[in-house]
Parts: sequence; structure tokens; C-alpha cells
Amino acid sequence: MNNPILLNGYTLSQKKNEDLKKILVKCPSLSLATILVGDDKASHIYVQAKIKACQNVGINPIPVFLSKDITEQELLKKIELLNNDSTVHGILVQLPLPDHLNSHKVLESINPKKDVDCFHPFNIGNLYAGVSDFAPATSVGIMMLLDSIREQWSIESKNVVIVGASNIVGKPTAMLLLQKEATITIAHKKTKNLKELCLTADLIIIAVGKVNLITKDMVRKGAVVIDVGMNRIQTEQGTKLVGDVDFENVKDQTFAITPVPKGVGPMTISALLYNLYFLYQQHYTKNNNDLR
Repeated sequence: MNNPILLNGYTLSQKKNEDLKKILVKCPSLSLATILVGDDKASHIYVQAKIKACQNVGINPIPVFLSKDITEQELLKKIELLNNDSTVHGILVQLPLPDHLNSHKVLESINPKKDVDCFHPFNIGNLYAGVSDFAPATSVGIMMLLDSIREQWSIESKNVVIVGASNIVGKPTAMLLLQKEATITIAHKKTKNLKELCLTADLIIIAVGKVNLITKDMVRKGAVVIDVGMNRIQTEQGTKLVGDVDFENVKDQTFAITPVPKGVGPMTISALLYNLYFLYQQHYTKNNNDLR
């Protein structure tokens, strides 16, 4: 297994964005409000990337930059104004929020019809009930990557091990894969015998934020590996971004694998744009076809 498929999220995201851009030309102008509280450097980078992506496909970005000292009541009031603004089709709050703000309360205040991140209990509940495949953007991006190799590799009936049980990646991704009739195991920090568990997997998805957690001896030959991890390490050449997988040693063991960077990251932003269009279809038109 010497020539694995490199699941290049950067290339695929460019194609998906171009496809969406052509469709949005036929729609009324859509807008996405992005709320950033405080001055966290990483959050600013992510928000700027989302703004640029919106502009590239013809979505109107509405950046909302707020002081780190804003009160919870003031933030909730701002979200209420956006909820009631008919020119705003989607709202997202960049996480993490400052410690004095209750993230759950803030996210639940977003109108589910504008909840582009799919973090509201109403939307995530529909996903878990199996009545919708509207999901958090990282999970949707993962499904897009897997769909790109569907002619060579099908999700149906595969054994999947997801390492990481977060509400943002692990749990919603499991729900989407269940809808595709895969068999799912979710591992977490208290899981025993992780190596033996991973060796049973046709597909490993890892999102925990630990460098080189998945090594060659944990991956069966011909498996697909999706690395959601993003870790910054110091090298002689400077800061380097790596995932949770020992990529160089694992890659030749796999049928397909995502790199870090240019793997899941770009797909998450593309999926966010598709989520906005999904909400528009679902709530503002009678055409509920899912582009994904």
C-alpha cells in the first residue's frame, strides 16, 4: 500500500466553493454575521479566513467585533438584534469565548434558523434523531472528503473508530456516519486499549489535539485516516502545524489520509458556507434539496 490517496482539503474546498459560487449567483444575496469577542490571535485568523471565503463565493460577510469585556447581557442583546434582522441569514459566534461568558447560553440564544454552526440544541437534536443531516461544519467537511473517494471506497458497512467525543466533531460526525450505515465506536480519554480498537477500524477519525497520538502500529493496512487535529510545535525552522497522526510514518499504511495542514481545515470553512445555503433553502425557499 505505497500510494495512498492524499485527501487534499485545500484543492477540494476550492472546487466546492466554485460550485457554490455558481449556484449563489441565482439566489438573493445571502449574508453571514460572524461575532468575535475579544482579541484572541487564533480566533482573529479564523474569522478573517471565514470573511474571505464568504467574499470569494458572493456571500456578504457581516463581521461583529466586540470587546473582551462585554457583558453577557450585552452580547445576548446583540444576538437578538441579528436574530430579528431579516437581512442576516446566518449567525456564528467564534469560540472560545472569554471565561465570564456562558457559551451554552450564548449559542442557545441564536435563532435555530440562523444557526450556521449547528450548535443549537434544536438543530443538533434533529441530527441525533436522524431527521436531518445538517451538522457542524467540521463534520460536514469530513463527509465531503469521504464523498470525494466514494467511487473507490464506500462508507457503508465500514467499521469506524472516532477518537474524540466532542460535541463539535466526534459526536455529530458519528451521527452522519450512522446515517450512511457505518458501524461506529467513539473513543475518549478514558478508553482502554486504544491501539487494539483502532486496529479494528476501516476508518479512523481523530480530533483530540495530541501530537502523534495515532502511530503506524495502530493503523491496519488499507484503512482511511481523517486527522482533524491542529497542533503547533516548535522546530528548528520555526513553528509548524501538525495533526494528531504521525503522518510520515502512517501514510503508506493507508488507503487514503488527510494531511495537516490543507486537510480538514479548508473543508470546515467550505462546509460552513454550504451550511448557510442549506439554512436558506430550508427556511427561505420551498426547495429543500441538499447540495452536499
